[in-house]
Parts: sequence; C-alpha cells; structure tokens
Amino acid sequence: MSLSLRTAALILLLASPVAGQDVHEVHQIGSRRELFVDGTLIDRVSGKADFRLQHPVPQEIAMEHNEPWEGSGCIYHSVFKDGDRFRMYYAGGHLNVTPKGVDAGTHGLFCCYAESEDGIHWKKPQLGLHEFKGSTANNIVMVRQQVGDSTSEPGEPAVFKDENPEAPADARYKALLPANRAPGDSRRVLLAFKSPDGLHWSPMSNKPILNDGAFDSQNLAFWDPVQKHYRAYWRYFTNGGHDSETVWNPQGHRAIRTATSKDFLNSTDQADLQYEDSPSEQLYTNVVHPYDRASHLLIGFPMRYVERGHQDGSDHEARDVGTPERLKKWSSSLKALPDAENRQWRAKSSERYGRAITEGLLMASRDGVKFKRWNEGFLRPGIERDGTWNYGHQAIAWRPIETRSMLAGAPNELSFFAVEGYWTGRSDLLRRYTLRLDGFVSVNAPMSGGELLTKPISFTGNQLSLNFATSAAGSVFVELQDEAGKPIPGFSLGDCEELFGDTLERTVVWTSTAELRSLVGKSVRIRFVLRDADLFSFQFHD
Repeated sequence: MSLSLRTAALILLLASPVAGQDVHEVHQIGSRRELFVDGTLIDRVSGKADFRLQHPVPQEIAMEHNEPWEGSGCIYHSVFKDGDRFRMYYAGGHLNVTPKGVDAGTHGLFCCYAESEDGIHWKKPQLGLHEFKGSTANNIVMVRQQVGDSTSEPGEPAVFKDENPEAPADARYKALLPANRAPGDSRRVLLAFKSPDGLHWSPMSNKPILNDGAFDSQNLAFWDPVQKHYRAYWRYFTNGGHDSETVWNPQGHRAIRTATSKDFLNSTDQADLQYEDSPSEQLYTNVVHPYDRASHLLIGFPMRYVERGHQDGSDHEARDVGTPERLKKWSSSLKALPDAENRQWRAKSSERYGRAITEGLLMASRDGVKFKRWNEGFLRPGIERDGTWNYGHQAIAWRPIETRSMLAGAPNELSFFAVEGYWTGRSDLLRRYTLRLDGFVSVNAPMSGGELLTKPISFTGNQLSLNFATSAAGSVFVELQDEAGKPIPGFSLGDCEELFGDTLERTVVWTSTAELRSLVGKSVRIRFVLRDADLFSFQFHD
C-alpha cells in the first residue's frame, strides 16, 4: 500500500505541467501591457536570469524655489499632464536653520503652482489670487482657511485632475489637504477641495473625508479607471499617533493606509497596505498612481525614512533635542555627510532632523492593498554633494510624466522630479530624473543566458511586441507553450527570429505561417530566452 501511494504521488508529480503552478488559474491579460514590477504572471526564472531594479538618471535642475514666499521647505509636488501643458503644485515654505536650531515660521505655508509646455522647462505664473506681503504678484493658489471646525494646511498638498467622466465641471480638479482640528488639539483630518480650472479652489464639504490617520505629509487620492472608483492613500503610525487623543506622540512605524470611494467624500474598504516579502520600514509618503501605459498597475514611490549613525539602533527615533553629548556619539560616516554644520544645527531642535536620511523606493500592486515593494533603493541619495543625504532629500513628486528625450531621435521617456537642498540655504531645488518608459524593473540575463517562463495567460491580438535592450552581441527569443509546457507548433524557439537592439516596441516574428490570432482565448505560457539582454515589458495587440 505504501509503495502504491508513493508511485501514485510520483505519477502525479510527473504529470504536473509545472511544479508549483496552479493549473486552474489562467490570467486574462487581453491586450494590456505587462511589466515586471511584480510576480503575478511569473512562473519561474532559470539559468542566470534575474530581476533587476533600474534607477532614474539625474538631469538638470527643473526649478529653484527662490521666491520670497518659497524657501528651503518646498516639498510634496504634484505633477500631471493636462491637455497641451503640464501642471505642478507644491508646498511653499521655508526652514530657517541657524546655530540655535530650526525656525519653520519664517512665513506661512502655501500651495504654489507652476506650469510647462514640455514637462522639462517650468515657469511660475503671477496669478494675482492671494496676497503675500502686500502683493498678489505670485503663484500661490491655496492658503490656510477655516473649513467647518478645522483649519486647512496648504503646505502638504496633493492635487490631481479627476479623470472620472462623471466628475462635475466645477470639480474637474481636486485636492487633498490635511487640517488641524482646533487649537490645542494636534489630531488631524483630511479635507477635500475642488476647482473648475486648477487655480480657484473651494472646499467640497465642511466635514473631513478622512479622520483616521496621521496626515502629516502628502496624502493623496485619484480616480482608478480600471476599478471605476476613487482610491486614497494616507499616512498613519502603526502604534498610534496621539496620547490622550489630543497630544501628538507618534509610536511605531510610519506606514500607509488606503480606502476606496464612489463619490470621493465617503470612503469604504479601509485597509493597511500589505507587502509580499518586505520588512516593516518607515515609509514617509506613498506617491501611488495608476501607471499611464498600464493602468491596471498601481505604482508607487514611497519615501523611506531612516535614522543613521547612532548606537540607538535603526528603530529608535531621536525626537529629543540633540545635546552636545548626544552629537559626540554620532558615527564617523554620519559626521562625514554633506552640510555637517547645518546637520548639527538642525539636531538642536530635534536630533532626528540631523540623523534622518530619506530616499525613494518602488512598489506595485494590482488590487491597491497588496504590494510588491522592492527593498533596495530606487532613487538613492547619490554621490555626496551639498544639499544631499538629508531628511527630505529625494522626496519624489507625485507622479512621473512622459516627456521627450533630450537625446535627438530617441523615444519619449519618463521624467521624475525629486527634492534636494531641503533645509539648506535660502531655497531648495527640484531636480529632474529620467527613466526609460516601462523601465522600472527588467528581466536581465548575462551572456551566459537565462530564461523566464510565465504562468498560463489568455490574450487578444495578432502581434506580440517587446520593450527590450541587448548588447551588440545579445539576443532575445520567444516561445509560446501550451499549459503542459510543450511548444506550440509554429511558435517554438526554432521558429522565432532572433531579436536584438534597444527599442520600446519591436514585434516578435515567427517564421512559420501560423497566425498568433489562432491562439486568442486559449491558455498559453510565454518563454523568454535572453542573452546579455534586459526585457522591460510585453504586450499583445492588433
């Protein structure tokens, strides 16, 4: 009996199409573009193939926040394309750092506006909407105002154009601002604002749309075109943010919470974000949005917050004043970072202001709650120079936009924007970074070769296009298999023409007379074979 059971088990194992594969699940991808930012469609990689996190390339300074109403505390940028122009919104503020510490009250906090024809060169229009020191010749679009029982905080804005086709004309543009409940009550809420033109703003309601969170940074929402609802993401602390309800005393890690809404004002399905294989870390902001070229994928660029260079350990937060005795215990690496004197001055207000370092990460989700978060830095602090390696550095703007390449003849690329020079001098800077379209993560293999095999999928279309890059000697081959792992006649590796080059879209050619359309609606798997190559995305289409 025992032998019979073992024999039966062996037969079942050998009969299984692919070890570990759920043979009943077929992923319906239709004609969607698919990226490699998560493992949903991946069965296995073999040989020397692996997933490689890519990194944005630094370019020019896109903007200096040097107006009198701006300064070294400008952060939380929102960027999007709107017709024939690009819009940008951001916090206008100044952090005056002196030998005595930090003064954040040099002037008020504002939401400011800039625009661009190409997404690369930006200007700040004089709007004449709000007064600053007796003049309305500025680009301020929102100031503090009383909304019901709360006072809005325009220095932490998230602004977007509502793509919901049913959005009313007077609410085509929307914004979320945190708000202070009342004097002496440090608990915050989140308020919703609307605008017909992106410049003139008014509250959507006298009541907050969310009240269960910390809301002490950029908290955002958007219309999900695939799920047909609004989704919000905001900041909270894992062990609570207040003592006796009204005293701000955050405990645990900075983390991200989400909810959905049909009308933008009333939310349901509140949940804390979950991560597949990532440790609990301090995530300051989230910067989540549907990726324009694959809107079923929600991609985020959260800002990782870490305190370094002290024996207290990575989870300790040095909120107290940085005394000379404490600063003496800083490690040599922390002391060697840029702007050492400014760093020590900041620590006199709170030691963490001097110790904290931030950078951008990458994460992706298909349901809005469960995310694949890449644990390695996506936008690292980079080579040490003035204004870098500090608290607030590499805060990525919400969200990347598609712009022309500065390389003549090259295709469009993604432009990211990130803060540097925070805390330092009279103004901070917004630097532009670029990345290949779809180029967040690649399947990479060296010259010795590697393969990737997908789970069973079902598609529509009569062509398969790839976004890939090889060396002069590298190559990509593609094979289509049935569920059992058997090459489909006419679509085997031997039938596939060798692909090489560096392109955003090239059609796979099989030399047989078989038509790809004959496989539409059937369950197939894709086998990619790479040598000295990177594969970024694929798409079936007509």
